[in-house]
Amino acid sequence: MEVEAALESFHSLTLANIMPRLETMPVVTADADLLSVLKILRSRHHVWVVESRENMKLVGVIRYIDVIDVLLPPEAHKFKLGMTSKIMRSMLGGATKAEDVAERHVLTIDKDATVLDALMKMRKYRVQVLAVVEDGKLVGEVSLRILIDELLRLLRVGGAQWKQ
Repeated sequence: MEVEAALESFHSLTLANIMPRLETMPVVTADADLLSVLKILRSRHHVWVVESRENMKLVGVIRYIDVIDVLLPPEAHKFKLGMTSKIMRSMLGGATKAEDVAERHVLTIDKDATVLDALMKMRKYRVQVLAVVEDGKLVGEVSLRILIDELLRLLRVGGAQWKQ
């Protein structure tokens, strides 16, 4: 299998076929305390926030980088129009639960979308992870790491050789 052919089949894979099982993903409920969120973020780059484990309705995402806002005191956020949400996200500003600090505007993609669709969306919005949703419910995720792993797996299986 040539690299071109491997990339072509890679691009046409649907996300449903490559996304990790829900149990393996970093997920907390909206009412989870911030300490449990921070514990997950020690080893993960993001945590999905859902309404409940039963309905899995996506509330938002907390990214590793967002922890800076959580840890800073409210006065460290220079007050500008539209910055009030960041002040509220501070632990000292009163944030106690996952839903208090979650970014509500989550980039999502359908489970029937292709790897190419996901890559195009990641590039357009300069993100490394997308929530895979179905009817507003979190069903999976796709990240650059998952895509790299899948491409390497395809190349190994197909025995493709990189040619100079």
